[in-house]
This record gives sequence, structure tokens and C-alpha cells, in this order.
Amino acid sequence: MDWSYTEEQQEIRQLARKILEDLATHERLREIESSETGIDAELYAELGRSNLLGVAIEETFGGSEMGFLSLCVLLQEIGRTVAPVPIVASLGLGGLAISEFGSDAQKQRWLPGLTRGEVILTAGLIEAGSDDPARPRTAARRDGDGWRLDGCKICVPAAHLAERILVPARVSDTELGVFLLDPSASGVELQPQLTTNRERHSQVELANAWVDGDDLLGDLSLGTAISRWIADRATIAYCMLQLGVSERALEMTAEYAGSRQQFGRPIGSFQAVHIRAGDAYIDVEAMRLTALHAAWRLHESLPDDGSVAIAKFWAADGGHRVGYACQHLHGGIGIDVDYPLHRYYLWAKQLELTLGSAAVALTRLGEEMAREPAA
Repeated sequence: MDWSYTEEQQEIRQLARKILEDLATHERLREIESSETGIDAELYAELGRSNLLGVAIEETFGGSEMGFLSLCVLLQEIGRTVAPVPIVASLGLGGLAISEFGSDAQKQRWLPGLTRGEVILTAGLIEAGSDDPARPRTAARRDGDGWRLDGCKICVPAAHLAERILVPARVSDTELGVFLLDPSASGVELQPQLTTNRERHSQVELANAWVDGDDLLGDLSLGTAISRWIADRATIAYCMLQLGVSERALEMTAEYAGSRQQFGRPIGSFQAVHIRAGDAYIDVEAMRLTALHAAWRLHESLPDDGSVAIAKFWAADGGHRVGYACQHLHGGIGIDVDYPLHRYYLWAKQLELTLGSAAVALTRLGEEMAREPAA
């Protein structure tokens, strides 16, 4: 396949990089990290005003309908600046699924505001002791014209600011629903969780939680497929963030190694530094190729061939190694909170384990190969 971006995707990258580098400065990030919400609402709104939040949303609802791969271009730039904006939550976890499976009323209600940067959405895919979103322990039952949900979702990004949380819940042994949960509804309690990279997540407790009948996404016969659809795209969205994080961290390391003097020479001239940085470069390129391959297959709606699990493995394993290598080559300054690299290390660790570790990705890949051995 052709790995180069289209002209439109190049424009997305250039515009996003300009906005993010101008606004997501070291000083601004430090200010947001100490804020109550942990999210840069001004930057998020600016991305909406620049029509970047609608790259994968239908034109009818204010988007530019350029597809998932174009969203991945934007996510890579978000990773490069470790910008605290809820784009994976709003688009990768929420908006894309509503755009694909939502009713006309659901799309009209949520997508225009999402593309303008006025609405935040998210999804609760993770449960304690269960790492498959399509097999949730959270249960749903009919109650008149609506539904009642019981269970617990953990590590839900931006839930404290979200208008709706997409919640997969088991209806019966054979049926699963994906519900648009109002976080302010009766029976919903949010417990704050602070992650490794300082993002605000929530544990969402559901005790007889109310969901309107109109807030079921798709229908029950499609629930399992919708849940897996969301999980695959969310996984690759996080992989693209990790690519951006690792790519920029390595660039910063190369710049530092070229200027830091030791024994009268730049440390970048030492063989040991060459080897460590060279290995990190190989990891970054492996992350790039596997993530883009999986993103392209999802963009084209091609059958899963294990590419999502492969990309997740490289994002987790490669991102782990690159993060450690960049911090190591920076020495003590790499963990100085007054120097920007420490954020990249924290983000790399957070993204490594989000939606499963490298070991989990390999396990899933092995299970897929066992079910459908190559001819």
C-alpha cells in the first residue's frame, strides 16, 4: 500500500501542528495539569473552530467526512504535543460510533456540537477483571419505555465533563446493548480516578441507573458488533497517540544528544548512544507501519486480520522501550518536571497499558490465529 498521506491529510497535519504547537506550550500544559478539569477547553474549542474535530464525521452534521485515517493523522499530532484534549474520548470512543450506528435523531442531537468543540462524549469499555468490551459484566434490563443498568466501568476518560457515556451492557446470554448514558441520571455515580499521565478518568458506578428508551445505539442484535467496532477504533486511536508521543520524544532526545557535551564531545557521538537511539528509531517505525496498516484497514472497513492486535502490541511494547530509552539518554533532566520530556514518559506508560498491555494483545492475536489458522 501507499504509506504517504493525501494532500488533504497533509493539510490536516499542518493545521493541527500549528495550532497545537502554538497553544499546547509547556507553560500552558503545567497550568492545565493543576486545574480542576485537567482538560484544555480553549484548545479543544479552537480545534472545533478549525473544523478538525469533524474530519471523520458526516458533512450533514458539520464534518468533512474524510474518514478514520484522517482522524488518525490528527491524533498523531495530539500525541506529539501531549495536549490535554478529549479527542480520543469524544471521537474514538463516542462520536464515530454515533455517526456509524446512531439514529438520525441521535446524530442530530450530538454530532453538530461535537464537531464544533461544544460537546464531549466518551465510552466505558473497561471493567475490573474483564478486558473484553464485548463481554461486559454490566447488565441492562427493560423498565417500561427505558432501561435500568447495574455494574461498574473503570478508567472512563473525560466522564466528568461528558454529555453522554457509551456503555456496553449485557441484556441476556445472547444480546448486548450499547447505551447512551447520561452521567447526571439517577443511579449514576462518578468516582474520580487520576491516571499516570495526570488525565482525569472516572469510575462509573451504576446502580439501577436510568437510560431512556431512545438512548440505545443501534439495536440489541448489533450490540456485540458495535462494541467490538468501538474497541478496535479506540485501540488504534490510542496507538496513533502513542506514535506521536514516541516520535516527538525521540526527536527531543536527538536534539539533546547533539548539544549535550561530555568529555569535550556531544554525547550523540558515542557508540552506546547511537545504539540505544537506533533501537528506539526502529521501534518508532514499527509502531508507525503497524498502526497505519490497521488504521487503513479500519478506514476501508476490511475484515479483521489481526492487524489491530499487532498494532497494539507494537504501541505497547515499542512505546515502553522508546519511553525508557529517551529518558535514559537524557539522564537526570529526563525526569525533571520543569523539562517537557517527563510528560512524554508518563504518557507512553499510560498508553502502553490502556485497553490492554502488550501481553494481552499477543494473547488476543494467538486466540485469533488458533481460531482461523492460515491456509
